[in-house]
Amino acid sequence: MSANIQRLAEIDRVIHEPARLMIVALLAAVKEADFQYLHTTTGLTKGNLSVHLSKLEEAGYVAIEKTFRGKYPLTMCRLTEQGRAVLEDYRKTMRSALKAGTRD
Repeated sequence: MSANIQRLAEIDRVIHEPARLMIVALLAAVKEADFQYLHTTTGLTKGNLSVHLSKLEEAGYVAIEKTFRGKYPLTMCRLTEQGRAVLEDYRKTMRSALKAGTRD
């Protein structure tokens, strides 16, 4: 039991932050999403969303492609394979820790 709880100390803090976890969870459910969709769905400000996406991109968890649709900028985001793996590990760690923390 204590080993599962102790694994929480090793949890990936990049995606553990609530705003970034929200972004990663949303991207895990879709092939890709545009910035506006993420902005609307998360309720984050554009600046805050941009900062969190940059941190996720730097970690290699999110790929960002900036193009134009006509004259308008279009920012598309998708979860990388590394991002999916980190999210799955995060889920397993949290499940194990929460299960270990409950008593029957």
